[in-house]
Amino acid sequence: MFLKRKTLAYLTYILLYPVIFLFSRLPFWILYRFSDMLYIIIYYVVGYRKKVVRRNLKLAFPDKTDIERHKIEKQFYKHFADLFVEMIKAFHMSLAQMNKRFVFNNVELINELTDAHQNVIIVGGHYGNWEWVFSLASMTDALPIATYLKINNPYFEKFMLKNRSRFGGELIETKNLRHTLKTYVLQQKQFILGLLADQSPQRHRAKYWRSFFGNAKVPVFTGPEILAKQYRTALVFMRINKSKRGFYNVDFELITKTPNDYKDYELTDIFIEKLEQQIKTAPAYYLWTHNRFKHMGNIPKNKSVMVKQVV
Repeated sequence: MFLKRKTLAYLTYILLYPVIFLFSRLPFWILYRFSDMLYIIIYYVVGYRKKVVRRNLKLAFPDKTDIERHKIEKQFYKHFADLFVEMIKAFHMSLAQMNKRFVFNNVELINELTDAHQNVIIVGGHYGNWEWVFSLASMTDALPIATYLKINNPYFEKFMLKNRSRFGGELIETKNLRHTLKTYVLQQKQFILGLLADQSPQRHRAKYWRSFFGNAKVPVFTGPEILAKQYRTALVFMRINKSKRGFYNVDFELITKTPNDYKDYELTDIFIEKLEQQIKTAPAYYLWTHNRFKHMGNIPKNKSVMVKQVV
């Protein structure tokens, strides 16, 4: 059975790899024509997760009219199609191309922190094009690291890991993160950890519930805050902005250099509030296909769970 799975994984890889290889080498103007067609397919033909997107938008923006939410919905799906082709294009983008299209406005903030011998945790949401953030590795002397979930196909996993680390960063399987960070600290190896912490944790694992966009309580990830306090790192908010099709810029905002000065979940609240404000500014570029409100109000009867009312 194992050999059959391995053979199937290899056949899948050798069949799909040439397609990805050729597709990633197409110029952007052709890729975006493909994206235009993909938008029609996923929105009008397939209707990919439309019910989820519409429910999310209605919960997040109850004061907007149906027409206004429908406009955001269509803009989101166009961006979603662009994100797919940009993700594949990244496999063949040079550093010069990446730096032209994905600009870090104030990377000096990160370098100032690492120059002062402080490790950094960068926290952000699934907004804009988070897939291109790995180019940060070319702009800092510290080691940028990110987490990933294990891919069932080992050949695609190897391909992905090699590609995403080609500018100098490192990808760590999520389950190994704490051990890796502990090792780096003991070795005095400086790191910049990037985390996307806006999606829904498993209900039974969540320790903190709070409102999101003013709605009933949802579980939220507290990992960035916990790790920042454990390893005494600086905590920085990452705001990705989409300036035009295929072009993004990133602003870093220092939340704190001293995370242990804050009460439990206070840093998590600050992150959620900054993320909400970012989304409200240009809502079409957030990942609305994720069922963020699926556990809304369904708080387990557990004394270890912290619930906060946010006004």
